Amino acid sequence: MRHEAVPAEQKLWQFVRNRQLFELKFRRQVPIGSYIADFSCASAGVIVELDGESHIGRERYDDLRTEWLEGRCYRVIRFGNRDVYDNIEGVLVAIAEACGISDADGCSL
Repeated sequence: MRHEAVPAEQKLWQFVRNRQLFELKFRRQVPIGSYIADFSCASAGVIVELDGESHIGRERYDDLRTEWLEGRCYRVIRFGNRDVYDNIEGVLVAIAEACGISDADGCSL
């Protein structure tokens, strides 16, 4: 676990903490097995991962990690850090939809 979140995680956290996104409860840096999920919405079974430069060349590891988490009934969605910076609203809509909010695209976030 990291003590300090990377800037993209800090930005996303500002939008999902304290049930700001459709009253969904998110936690950050959540231990699941031997992994640490960037963000988790336990009630929806959704894990949100942000992939920055440290993930370049680690695609196979990320795939195995996702497979393991999905084998434990989590839905894993991934975004690049650039997505958070350039399209935060699109990221939030995708997260809400993954959590079962069907009308997220039409709502003001």
